[in-house]
Amino acid sequence: MPGAPATASPAHRAPSAPAAPARVAPAAPQPGAPAAPARSAPTTTMPSASVGSVRGPAPSAPARPAAGPRLVPPALTIAADRSYAARLTASDREAAEPAWFPERWTLDGPEPYAVPLPLGQPETADSDVLPLSDGRVLIRRRVADRHAFSLLYPTGPGTGELPLGSLECADLTLLPPPPDGMSAFALVPGERSTGVWLVAGGAFGPEHVADVPGLCSGGAWLDREGRLLALDRQLPGGGPVKAVAVDLERGGEVTPLLQIAPGSDDRLLLADADSGLLLIRSDAPGHERLGWGVLGSCLPVRFPECLRPADLAVTPIAVQPGQMLMPESCAVALRLDGAAGSWVGLWRPAGRRLHQVAAPEGWLTGAAFWSREGTLHLPYAQPGAPCALAVVEAPAESDAEAEEAHRSGTNGTEPSAASGTPGVCRPVPLGQAPLTGSAAVG
Repeated sequence: MPGAPATASPAHRAPSAPAAPARVAPAAPQPGAPAAPARSAPTTTMPSASVGSVRGPAPSAPARPAAGPRLVPPALTIAADRSYAARLTASDREAAEPAWFPERWTLDGPEPYAVPLPLGQPETADSDVLPLSDGRVLIRRRVADRHAFSLLYPTGPGTGELPLGSLECADLTLLPPPPDGMSAFALVPGERSTGVWLVAGGAFGPEHVADVPGLCSGGAWLDREGRLLALDRQLPGGGPVKAVAVDLERGGEVTPLLQIAPGSDDRLLLADADSGLLLIRSDAPGHERLGWGVLGSCLPVRFPECLRPADLAVTPIAVQPGQMLMPESCAVALRLDGAAGSWVGLWRPAGRRLHQVAAPEGWLTGAAFWSREGTLHLPYAQPGAPCALAVVEAPAESDAEAEEAHRSGTNGTEPSAASGTPGVCRPVPLGQAPLTGSAAVG
């Protein structure tokens, strides 16, 4: 199950590593270029009508000020089945204003390869691309005063384009690729609610699917059918941010998902549908910590001490699929950001160690995916290897670590930091916030 998208869009590293795809061995982190500025929302205005244009919900009060244009696009977006990936790449990265064009990566063959998908004019850095499982690439553009959607595909020496219509709204964010691999969804925030729109895969252009009260962000798919969508929601009156589950087949029925403490911000970062593993960020322990839980479990969320290394920002980016009902055995890849740059962390819930691995030069920072067998693939690009994958094997926990975890009875993941005020910060089991039941009010 794909996880929620990254919150930053770092630039590529300076290329200097070997040209051929490489197997990366665990090593000390290597210095690299600092991450690029955090991704910001595109500027928004109200569009004029056009063929296939749909008007989004009008705000009941003045809209929030729009952020400035994004200067660097996301590094890479990987399809739900890991068959394809897509990104915007620059024809001349040394130029003051790079000319961006879409590029599709094929990942499921003997060797990865890239296909450029340029059109008659360059794209802007605040456009988004999302690969489908049939090889087409969805692109979202700001066109005048609306968001326009098209499907791009290679055709002979050129690029074919199939317009899908446009959506009139003040702001819009694409959700991670859904499990079916053939559709795409977007969040459209209003003043007191957030709309969920189907922007690719519908019959007649963008279609409104659900309206969720409150301001929603994030996004993670909880099942293989693409029915249950997890969102981080803040209610219209304010208050903490809580992850909720939205049932798209029941008109957007909302059910609580994370309720760790009454006043804590509980966000869902990644979810794996096979094992039920959830990666969570919460301030319930007294300050923001990275934790994990299991969907439908009666055990509390746990906050491993090893996931808060000093002077590093830790963000989960990929979970090993195929571990049916074995969340503790899933290998998790994490992006580690520090003063020296960005590199990779490897961890399992059943273990006590965070293994740090040097990223390949030219890593498309934050992009990664696992095979079912426990091999991590890191996409990178550099001169001589414009489309390549570095391979990292998931570390095996030692017998001593496994035995210690077994004796502790907690799989080595008990919270080790101060828990704060017990009445407020004690984690509440996920089982007390099930996905089934009546919809949440408000």
